[in-house]
Amino acid sequence: MNSEEKEITYSTSNSYSTLNTLTERTKTVWVVFHGMGYLSRYFLRYFKGLNAEENYIIAPQAPSKYYIQPKMHVGANWLTRDKTETGMKNILNYFDAVFEAEKIPDHINLIVFGYSQGVSVAMRYLAKRQLQCSQLVLHSGGIPKELTAKDFEYVSEATKVKMIYGTEDEYLDDNRIQLESEKAELLFGKRLIVMPFEGKHVVNVDFINDLV
Repeated sequence: MNSEEKEITYSTSNSYSTLNTLTERTKTVWVVFHGMGYLSRYFLRYFKGLNAEENYIIAPQAPSKYYIQPKMHVGANWLTRDKTETGMKNILNYFDAVFEAEKIPDHINLIVFGYSQGVSVAMRYLAKRQLQCSQLVLHSGGIPKELTAKDFEYVSEATKVKMIYGTEDEYLDDNRIQLESEKAELLFGKRLIVMPFEGKHVVNVDFINDLV
């Protein structure tokens, strides 16, 4: 078999979802990255308890959609281990387009929130684009192995970094939690706040509402 894998570049389009309206009364803008199996428009439901006048939420959409058995719901995935670097370059360009379209004011309180698989793409975007935020929330996800403390030297000392996970998370055993906590501390030092809760691999809405 004489097969060859080739690569091309082409233009594409993708959606994203928002909740509430960005106005002069908006105090906080959230950019929230969903986990594997979600769609952005449904992920927004976890943020509906926030004050609608003061909070504007932007939820990018992972590009790779697929059917989830047994009911054949549609979910989406950010990346796999196959050609991760190429996939992330495409996602970086997509995130750039979302930020350009939304025109987030410089003075706004910006929260970057990653859940599960969304943690890895959120952190890679911050590291590559050196995006400043007031809070970085790492909820029940893994930190990419290639990231180092040097990648986050640009982050303001005032930025709060919060690591949230369930003590009964089926994807994070004690060893994994310890490793992720140590990696996060290495990256962010005293800015890191670890916030465990009793529960499984689920989005903790109570913590979300307490972030502002």
